[in-house]
Amino acid sequence: MTSPRLTLGRRLKQLRKEHGWTLAETARRSGLATSTISKVERGQMSLTYDRFVPLAQNLGLDVGALFAAETRAFERDTLAVTPKGQAERYDTPTYVYEMLAAGVSHKQMVPMLGRVKARVLEAFDDFIRHVGEEFLLVLEGSVRVLIEDGRTVDLAEGDSLYFNSGLGHCYLSTGTEEAQILVVCWPNAPAPSPENRS
Repeated sequence: MTSPRLTLGRRLKQLRKEHGWTLAETARRSGLATSTISKVERGQMSLTYDRFVPLAQNLGLDVGALFAAETRAFERDTLAVTPKGQAERYDTPTYVYEMLAAGVSHKQMVPMLGRVKARVLEAFDDFIRHVGEEFLLVLEGSVRVLIEDGRTVDLAEGDSLYFNSGLGHCYLSTGTEEAQILVVCWPNAPAPSPENRS
């Protein structure tokens, strides 16, 4: 079975080849190092949300394109069902993401189910920060949200938090089991238009 990390890497390589971009060109467009792009493509490195969303945006792609080979643009009559257990999954050392409605492009929101693996701040290279707004709902377990300015928010099952995702933040699981969460991000950036995909 192919790992979710390798699946995203292969998808990124496919998109790069479709656009005729070299590794260096992809790195220049995305703002990531050439070595990072190469490691992601080979499944040797995972990207956190604050890195894979800008990667997609800077390449003129919708986030869903990194996870689903076939996407359709959101329209007025769109109904996108993600059956339980069939979301596009992506693993990182700190979180497991399940990308909901990954096959729909030009969404104004990025909905995800998640599992919080991290239990200490040291599990992160840095606080996560990205443009937009973020909604977090704890489905199971308990979560501590650490904010870069020193604030801490403890959330139990059923609690939620809405905040500016530009604030450096990290989620830690504080219960006996890894916490299950629903996260919805609003990137606050225009969706890529077809003319930006060249």
